[in-house]
Amino acid sequence: MQEEREEPKIYLLPNLMTAGNLCCGFFAVLTIFNGMQMDSFGTAYPMYQRAIMLIFASCIFDLLDGRLARLGGQESPFGQEFDSIADVVSFGMAPALLVSKAVLFPLSEKLGSDNKIIWAIAFIYLLCGAMRLARFNCLANMPKKEGDSMDFRGIPIPMAAGFIASITFLIIHLYESDKNLGIWSYVLAAVMLGLSALMLSNVRYPSFKKVDWSTKGSLWGILLGGMVIMLLVIEATRWYAPTLIFSCYLIYGLVRPFLSKKVQKTLAESVDG
Repeated sequence: MQEEREEPKIYLLPNLMTAGNLCCGFFAVLTIFNGMQMDSFGTAYPMYQRAIMLIFASCIFDLLDGRLARLGGQESPFGQEFDSIADVVSFGMAPALLVSKAVLFPLSEKLGSDNKIIWAIAFIYLLCGAMRLARFNCLANMPKKEGDSMDFRGIPIPMAAGFIASITFLIIHLYESDKNLGIWSYVLAAVMLGLSALMLSNVRYPSFKKVDWSTKGSLWGILLGGMVIMLLVIEATRWYAPTLIFSCYLIYGLVRPFLSKKVQKTLAESVDG
């Protein structure tokens, strides 16, 4: 008689956070579809704004699931695969639909073409995000060597989605009732293609996996964290703060190789303690 295979370990709290991530991504997609049915950009604006907030919520759940798994020693192959599936929906499908409909469709009218170009840009982003997650899982399952870096290879898809969502969040706020987004349509198209390439690149990005409840903070790190919270809370800067935060992370990975080891160490210690 053939022995039954052992069931994978499923830990409650980390996978509950992943379920929250997937839930937010699912409702973000539904909200975007509802916005697509609206007659004008102005009436669809609240729907797109709500979808962006749901994508931001997915980012928080994604941060929590990995953190809880590491803190409790509850990392598992099931959790890893479940997280990647949720990420494809929340950080791949949702941002691709959001940007293509809320920002890029007016671009097709300017170019005098149909929507095939816009859907192609959105699909390239989704495809690269899915391949980025597949590569991450493969690298994570390879045997670890002493001294291996914990940095991400290529920008993580949650950060790419957060960057896309934050810029869209700002743009639709500035053009709340105006379908003509001017040059921003071209900028967002270029950003999506650039992020697609960056996800599959070998550019190193910090993972912050060393940060936990026992990590000692620095004065600069606490000051930076306080300023970020202040920017998110104050009404006047709330629209700009997410773009600033995600932009700093994206730019840091690009300029990091050109910084001296001393500067890199100082920046790492400010965050990791």
